[in-house]
Amino acid sequence: MLEIRNLKKTFGDHEVLKGVDVRVEKGDVIAILGPSGSGKTTLLRCMNFLERADSGTMIFDNEEIDLAKITSGQIRQIRKKTGFVFQNYCLFNNKTALQNVTEGLIIGRKMKKEEACRIGKKALDKVGLSDKYDFYPHQLSGGQQQRVGIARAIATDPEVIFFDEPTSALDPELIGEVLGVMKDLAKDGVTMVVVTHEMDFAREVGTQIIFMEQGTVTEENTPEEFFRAPKNERTRQFLRRILEKSAREAAE
Repeated sequence: MLEIRNLKKTFGDHEVLKGVDVRVEKGDVIAILGPSGSGKTTLLRCMNFLERADSGTMIFDNEEIDLAKITSGQIRQIRKKTGFVFQNYCLFNNKTALQNVTEGLIIGRKMKKEEACRIGKKALDKVGLSDKYDFYPHQLSGGQQQRVGIARAIATDPEVIFFDEPTSALDPELIGEVLGVMKDLAKDGVTMVVVTHEMDFAREVGTQIIFMEQGTVTEENTPEEFFRAPKNERTRQFLRRILEKSAREAAE
């Protein structure tokens, strides 16, 4: 369905991505893990062209594209088939929840307002916000704002949704409601690529785990094998540190 080959990205003299490969099949939930600065978010942004890769190849719906030569028209066509959920929601503060969801449908896809509203309400219902259509972002909790962001992504019926650490900006008590929505999407067969620090989500929902370190993929495996018997010593160190931190937080 979607494949990335040898993707490279440099900012100035800093090589952030050093030739990354990713393969996504329909219905997959790919969880991308790794320490801060490993290139996870940059990879995700390059896959949706929020950043332009320096080189590499994308194969999407059987079309092979040179990422260094991709045209704006090709980017528009790919984005019509994808959704993106940001860390910090990225909602329009002067628009209601429903308007945030329908804006892209009306402006970007030239959809009639009545049809866009029908789809927008259905998307908000899907994420548990059927009573918040007319609420502005400042009237919503962080978890609710992020669920509006997810509704905006699913409203376009994308082939794949990219999630960039969707719970990182949330208070701990709000994380569960967002992960719950994502689990429901996974049960419905929605294809997702998720950059996350939520180990339980990756273990329970992921179909494949990718671990990144210093701009490369150092380990890739099923959740069962990744958490039970990681092959790479750096992966083992990362998991030990995460598990120790979780244990400390649980004891506090």
